[in-house]
Amino acid sequence: MTKNPVTIPADLSLGDAAARMFDHGIRHLPVIDQGHVVGLVSERDLALVTGIPGVDKDRVEVTEAMSPHPYIVAPSTPLAQVVAVMHERKLGTAVVMEEGEMRGIFSVVDALEVLMRTLGSE
Repeated sequence: MTKNPVTIPADLSLGDAAARMFDHGIRHLPVIDQGHVVGLVSERDLALVTGIPGVDKDRVEVTEAMSPHPYIVAPSTPLAQVVAVMHERKLGTAVVMEEGEMRGIFSVVDALEVLMRTLGSE
């Protein structure tokens, strides 16, 4: 899990999201509105929307490209359950929340790291 993930306010543009992703070397951004996680925007989401002819990435808000209702889990959720749901729903991330606070983001890359450690210990 990546603790203290980079986020983006809902009223910023796709250009702002792309810049944050590039600056931090990440592929997913939780979208925050009034202190709540309202969605998740990925590099793929940005590519799909900005690939539409005539779309100006600096004039379109992230809410137009984000996936609403991200998969949210508690830190205590068993890893097997998290990855099973991610696999079933074909999700790249899960947002880790505890007591209304975002604690981190768990991505497919994190899952692969766990798999590597597990296989390395055999």
